[in-house]
Amino acid sequence: MKRGYEGTPSTSFGPPKSKLRYDSYDGSRASEDESFDNARRVADHYSARSNQTLEEREASPIIHLKKLNNWIKSVLIQLYAHPKDAVLDIACGKGGDLIKWDKARIGYYVGVDIAEGSIKDCRTRYNGDSDQQQRRKKFSFPARLICADFYEVRLDKYLHDDAPFDVCSCQFALHYSWSTEARARQALANVSALLQPGGTFIGTMPDANVIIKRLREAEGLEFGNSVYWICFDEEYSSKKFKSSSPFGIKYKFHLEDAVDCPEWIVPFHVFKSLAQEYDLELVFVKNSHEFVNEYLRRPEFTDLMRRLGALGDGNQDQSKLFCSMTLSVPLMMMMMALTQVSKNAGTLSQDEWDVAYLYLAFVLRKRGQPNLSGRNNNTNRGKMFLSEDDVEFIGGSHDP
Repeated sequence: MKRGYEGTPSTSFGPPKSKLRYDSYDGSRASEDESFDNARRVADHYSARSNQTLEEREASPIIHLKKLNNWIKSVLIQLYAHPKDAVLDIACGKGGDLIKWDKARIGYYVGVDIAEGSIKDCRTRYNGDSDQQQRRKKFSFPARLICADFYEVRLDKYLHDDAPFDVCSCQFALHYSWSTEARARQALANVSALLQPGGTFIGTMPDANVIIKRLREAEGLEFGNSVYWICFDEEYSSKKFKSSSPFGIKYKFHLEDAVDCPEWIVPFHVFKSLAQEYDLELVFVKNSHEFVNEYLRRPEFTDLMRRLGALGDGNQDQSKLFCSMTLSVPLMMMMMALTQVSKNAGTLSQDEWDVAYLYLAFVLRKRGQPNLSGRNNNTNRGKMFLSEDDVEFIGGSHDP
C-alpha cells in the first residue's frame, strides 16, 4: 500500500528568520497559488521526458555537455561521500546518479522528487528492470523513494527515523525553490533538519552572476547560442534587479534535448546568507569552468573524464576549440591530450562549453561535530527491491 502523508504548508522551521527580510516574502495566497502552478509545470516537464536508449542519448546535440555535468557530479560525490554514508538525494529525478552513489559505496539512499513519472523511472532503474537496459549488478545499498515537493513540505518528522543523513545532494534543481522566499527557506530548513552536524550539502545550480552578465551584454532580453536560449520578461527590461527582492526573478530557459521550463535566479550571496541562518556554512563555490580547471588536474579525475568521454575523440580542430576556451595553458594541453585517447565520436563543442559556464558547484557543511555513536540504524528503513506500492507520496504530489 502506498503511504500517504499530508505535509504542512511552506513554513520555515529551525533557526528563526532574524537576519534577512525581503519584500517578496508576503505569504499571500496568490503567491502560493502561482508557486504551486510553477512547481507543477516543472514537474510535468520532467515527468513527460521519456527514457532514452543508448543510441538516442549518444545522438543528443548536447551529449558531451551531459557527460561533463556527470563528471562534475561524480567528482563532488567522490570528494564528499564515504562508505556506509546515509544519503538524501533531493530532486533525484530518474535516478541518474544511482550508479555514482553505488561507486561511492554508500550505505543508505533516500531519493525525493516532485515528479511522479521521474520517481517511477527511478524505481525502475534502481530495480534494474529490463526496459532500463541496465545490465548491471544490483545496487549495494537499500533505498527509499518519496514523491514530494521538497521545497513545499516539512520532512523532518516524516524522515525522523531515517535521519540524520551524512550527505544531502541537490543537482541542477535548487534554483526551482527560489520562486518565493518561503520555498527557499523550506528547502534549506529541510536540509538543515535532516543533515547531521558536520554533514555535507553538495549541489549544482545556475550561476546568477553569469546569467545577469550575459543578459546585460545582450541587445534585448534574450540570449543564447545553437543549443540554448534564455529569455527574461519585459518587467526586467531595465536589466536591474532590486537587492530587496532577490526571490521570484523568473526567466525562461531552453536547452536542446534537456530543459524547457521556467527557472529562477539565485543570487549566491543571498543564498549563502540564508543558508547560514540554517546552520549551513559555505565550504566552496566554483563556476563550472573553474571547477574543471581545478579538478581536471588530479589524475584520478582526469582518468574519470577520459572514461566518461565528455571530450570526445578529437576529430574536430582541437587547437581552435581549446584556445577559444578560457583555460590555463597546462589544462588546455591536458584536455587536448584527453581527446586523442577517448573512444567516442565528436567532442565538447564551444557552444556546450559556453552552457557549462552558466552553472556553478557548491558545498555547504552543517555546523557542529557529528555524533557517530548516536547514529540511527536507518538502513533498516530501506529495501533492496522497490515495488510500485513502496513509492511514497507526500502532500499533493500524487494526483488521485
